[in-house]
Amino acid sequence: MKTRRILLVDDNPNDLELAMNAFGEMGSDGIDYQVGVASSGVEAISIIREALRRGTEYLPDLILLDLKMPQMDGLAVLDAIRAEDELRNIPVVMLTTSGEDRDIRDSYAHGASAYVIKPLDFAQFREAMHTIRSFWTNLNRHPRLH
Repeated sequence: MKTRRILLVDDNPNDLELAMNAFGEMGSDGIDYQVGVASSGVEAISIIREALRRGTEYLPDLILLDLKMPQMDGLAVLDAIRAEDELRNIPVVMLTTSGEDRDIRDSYAHGASAYVIKPLDFAQFREAMHTIRSFWTNLNRHPRLH
């Protein structure tokens, strides 16, 4: 069975809980999904660097990243990821409540793979999580490090 690692980065505990519930309600598609959680940008970088230290097979296959976070916002996290050769090809989907054009432009300019505005309705949120997971971990092909 294939294992796909997803790292969810969000400082809002309610949004983390919604996302984890959405992932928990999905079928596995014959794939073992391991969803890790970071409640800050600093924690996300620490988790990613620890995974890299252990070996590239422990790196996330997908990072879902909130934009607006204290201390280290999503753009700073994205910059840190894109600055390292071993991490550069990990898909990073910005998952945020902001629909501002500037935030969208900045995210892509910093290397985001996609930009998704969090739906407020749980059913729509669950469907968005399913679509993101399915596309980025099953359909999309990108250079693999492991």
